[in-house]
Amino acid sequence: MTTFWIICALLLAVAVLFVVLPLWRSAAKDNHVLRDAANLEIFRDQIDEMDADLRNGLLTPELYEQGKRELQSRVLEEVKTTGSPAGALVRNPHKALALALTVLIPLLAVGLYWKIGNRDAFLPQTGQSAAGGMGTARSDAALKELEDKVAQNPQDTDSLAMLARSYVEQERYVDGAKAYNKLTQLIPNNAQLWADFADALAMASNQNLAGHPTILLNKALELDPNNPKALALGGSAAMGRGDYAAAIKYWEHLLKLIPGDSEDAKMIAQGIEQARGAMAQGKGGKPMAAQPASEKNAVAAGQERITGTVTLSDAIKAQAGPNDTLFVLARATEGPPMPLAVIRKQVKDLPLQFTLDDSMSMSPQMKLSNFDKVVLIARISKSGDPMPHPGDMQGMSATIKPGSNGVKLSIDNMVK
Repeated sequence: MTTFWIICALLLAVAVLFVVLPLWRSAAKDNHVLRDAANLEIFRDQIDEMDADLRNGLLTPELYEQGKRELQSRVLEEVKTTGSPAGALVRNPHKALALALTVLIPLLAVGLYWKIGNRDAFLPQTGQSAAGGMGTARSDAALKELEDKVAQNPQDTDSLAMLARSYVEQERYVDGAKAYNKLTQLIPNNAQLWADFADALAMASNQNLAGHPTILLNKALELDPNNPKALALGGSAAMGRGDYAAAIKYWEHLLKLIPGDSEDAKMIAQGIEQARGAMAQGKGGKPMAAQPASEKNAVAAGQERITGTVTLSDAIKAQAGPNDTLFVLARATEGPPMPLAVIRKQVKDLPLQFTLDDSMSMSPQMKLSNFDKVVLIARISKSGDPMPHPGDMQGMSATIKPGSNGVKLSIDNMVK
């Protein structure tokens, strides 16, 4: 970063010299001397004419002397009015402008960069904070350097948070869960960290939210009942264990926190309806096993596999970084918002040939083979969070059936 600022200072100095030096060297032209010379030349011409008139008898000696005195007086008056006092310096306005630009150019350049530039662009992918920074180590060398940094200073929560996110980004979920475990011990009152811990642990447990991940989600919601990620995963965990009342409670709360016209809001609303329908089928008011939206049409296990290709539209390609997180997931068109299958990659893997099947489900009850209509979503997440955020990019398929092959997904719109 120091090198970057040194280079900027040198370039700025060159720019200032390029503009200021010519102004400083330019001299203000003094036209008074030229004007006096012109007046003297006119005076000489008029004296010559009067001399000729005197010789030719056109002027009397008296008129000649009178005219000559008048010309002399006029010339002296012109020189006195336009001339500069003896020894007075002629002011150069170009030098004043050069001095002003010497100050203004650096101020404007630094101010403009501070306003619209990225001051962290040359930092080695550091996290913003343990609570909410989104930085990750995006190469093996950077990850090794980060691991060494954490080993030398285990109390450095910013580096530890970045390391945990980096592990998850690279699908090293066991290592990510371990890092989040240490982090929640150092910062026990941060709900987002507990939710991230639950997510990493579930991914390490074959995408299973039951058991310890649910305990972690409950901890997150104790600290922050409005944490979107904890609410979304908490509802999915409740749906997976057949506790529909809890799922409804979580998702109704989440529905109040997100834009009502978003695709996720629609999915969550459908999930709430599905949970209510499943709850109504329960016996004795007790939750029953989750029922698929269309069980009679559900495909046989092993025939649910969906294959396809994800591409990124040229119109928004420039806004995606090669190491941004890419999620490809399947959701039931009439059911809970919990993904039925999900894979996690990076933008640099595009175009991506993908396969979704029951082995990627997050609970036994929420599998592709249990539903007859699904929709596929491909989302580029700037934060690495599966929940959509403004600035993310995504594309969505039409309604398809499990077992479809050759599905084409184009990421072509921004999340607002």
